[in-house]
Amino acid sequence: MSVDLDGLDCYYRVHGLGEPPPAPVRQVVLRKCLPRFLDLFARHGVRATFFVVGSDLERDREGRAVVAELARAGHELANHTHTHPYHFTRLPPAEMAAEIDRAHAAIAEVGDRAPVGFRSPGYAVNRQALELLLERRYAYDSSVFPSPPYYLAKALVMGAMRLVGRRSASLLDDPRALLAPPAPYRAAPAAPYRAASAGAGLLEIPIAVTPALRLHVIGTSLVLAPEWLRRRLVAASLSRPFFNLELHGIDLADAEADGIPPALVRRQPDLRRALASKRAALERTLRTSVEAGATFTTLCRRAAEPG
Repeated sequence: MSVDLDGLDCYYRVHGLGEPPPAPVRQVVLRKCLPRFLDLFARHGVRATFFVVGSDLERDREGRAVVAELARAGHELANHTHTHPYHFTRLPPAEMAAEIDRAHAAIAEVGDRAPVGFRSPGYAVNRQALELLLERRYAYDSSVFPSPPYYLAKALVMGAMRLVGRRSASLLDDPRALLAPPAPYRAAPAAPYRAASAGAGLLEIPIAVTPALRLHVIGTSLVLAPEWLRRRLVAASLSRPFFNLELHGIDLADAEADGIPPALVRRQPDLRRALASKRAALERTLRTSVEAGATFTTLCRRAAEPG
């Protein structure tokens, strides 16, 4: 179980909304959504991995305190870059290194333990990123999302935005990502989307997809899908030995109570669902997983396991 703590400003950039959200709601994910995840996971005995954007810890003292509470509760804090640049893999090497290092320092200070895991913005990774992580002795990367249906939907949305004069900050990654192994594998920097033949390289822990069709199973699909489809997606994913379910902080946002601007609500479908409905969908997902015999662990613990 992993949760990306992308702030509302990230969604403004994805939807091409121009100016960032108003200051009072900019930190909704850390201040409002994160305590809801803490409560949800505590009730189900879940220890999860939270991918933290470093700059949010620097500019939001209240949100920083909630993130520190995550670490005290036994959750893993992992690196999600310092400013969440969607063009991370297109940055010069020095800027990529700074994004990793500044977030690393901020997270280590809050959690009293240096992060050992990384997830790139926009599910993109390349040779330079893997080399930087290996140099810093990271235990794993979890950026690869081998789901053709997800990328097709993303491409269609980005194309439609361009037709009406809006440009998304999001990028389409190397198409070879769609053929990456769905199970954890060792990735050599020269070939990030293939298992290294000699077993060398950095451990890559891909985000969950279903067998065969490789449908995306993430928080957005779970909270928006009808119950019958949600059950089938979860059951199909649980047929694999390892199921890396990725959520986002915004999955437990309450658009009205949290004061999220209507401009974003109109473009982000999950924000138009009631919080009670989304929470119930995630509750049912956790119960279904436990009933199927699943156990929950952090990604750093998975990285430490043999094989």
